[in-house]
Amino acid sequence: MTAHTHTPGSIRVGWIGAGRMGAAMATRLARAGEDVTVWNRTRAKAEALTDVGCAVADTIADLRGHDVVFTMVSTPADLEQVLTGEGGLLADPDHVPGAVVDCSTVSTESSAAMRAACAERGVDFLASPVSGNGKVVLAGGLSLVVSGPEETYLKVAPLLEHLGKGATYVGDGDVARLAKIAHNLMLGVVTQTLAEITVLAEKGGMPRHAFLEFLNNSVMGSVFTRYKSPAFVNLDYTPTFTPILLRKDFDLGFAAAHELDVPMPVCAATAAAVQGTVSSGRVTEDFAILLDQQAALSGITLEPENVAVDDGLSAADPGSGEA
Repeated sequence: MTAHTHTPGSIRVGWIGAGRMGAAMATRLARAGEDVTVWNRTRAKAEALTDVGCAVADTIADLRGHDVVFTMVSTPADLEQVLTGEGGLLADPDHVPGAVVDCSTVSTESSAAMRAACAERGVDFLASPVSGNGKVVLAGGLSLVVSGPEETYLKVAPLLEHLGKGATYVGDGDVARLAKIAHNLMLGVVTQTLAEITVLAEKGGMPRHAFLEFLNNSVMGSVFTRYKSPAFVNLDYTPTFTPILLRKDFDLGFAAAHELDVPMPVCAATAAAVQGTVSSGRVTEDFAILLDQQAALSGITLEPENVAVDDGLSAADPGSGEA
């Protein structure tokens, strides 16, 4: 599978959604020399991107003539609004973009509905959810999983390459959504496991930073465990991904598992722990509060260790998104 040859700036790119993730992704495209025009509900967020070379659209309608339009919004309702709502990208059937690439995390059903709306108007649709948050994007560590028409994927692949470590094409339709949900199930399971073993180590007499340094340098360490270590060591629960959002993804995962008859006992146990964090009321903090919950169940109270811990990323700006 070979991507089309591409000269930066030769594809007119529209971008809808300049939150932390969207802004970071659009920034990478613009810095790579691409022609990017951004629309955001709060115009000031789009205008902030003029510093990196993005143009600003007054209305979504201004993006209808573009070759490809990316969407990076928060909810299925937002996606439906910007595509098929009044004044949306697809509201004028005679004036539509060449393709839509949606990077939001939405359900397979929502994705399929938007794919059908695009198809009715002759617009190709790629589902392209991402793994990472704003800081990961700026560090070049974002990964994307893509499904939809292969020919469309090949056309936009050079743009996707600018966004991070590259994209993985997994097939037609909306299977990329299932890939992203499966990814987030593992996100929860690994974090809960990390919480359990970190509390075990601390209660056994080890400083958290020392145990995690050992783990991260071992074969069991990963980009993710290293990235999460500062939060675990210093109890910094500034949100990158909240327990509410993680619970939503577990719900989506179990719905898919039910439909496909796949037993998921480890995920089920983790889901109970995630529900515990939601029930505690700490829903605006990072899902790393699984660590605090595990400590409380183990009869200990954690204190910040105030140790500088490398998160393994080189970018300067913290962001939000997930992980």
